[in-house]
Amino acid sequence: MPGAIPTPCRAATCPAVTINRNGYCDAHQDKASGWMNQDRGSSAERGYGGRWKRIRARIMRRDKALCQPCLAEGKVMPAVAVDHIINKAEGGTDADENLQAICKRCHKLKTQQESLRARGRG
Repeated sequence: MPGAIPTPCRAATCPAVTINRNGYCDAHQDKASGWMNQDRGSSAERGYGGRWKRIRARIMRRDKALCQPCLAEGKVMPAVAVDHIINKAEGGTDADENLQAICKRCHKLKTQQESLRARGRG
């Protein structure tokens, strides 16, 4: 990573420094967990290129850039993202009826629930 600032490895007593985003040196990569330890590819490689940007803009216009889960609870919050109601990992698609504008808080909570389900704990 050009311009990355080396930081101490997160492993206890390890004297190494790293520029890895997960904070572990190469010798301690096995301690890293979660999405940062995965080679996810670029946003375009994951299906979020120009086509997705056009879909996202259309959904934000449709939903007036307001969080749809909050609106369902009678609250008005600005949306920051477009979310798959049924996520792609569980069979969801990019069809308009499966997309909603969502605020940061709701998106975080929904992602946590999906992650727990994926690990068999939800």
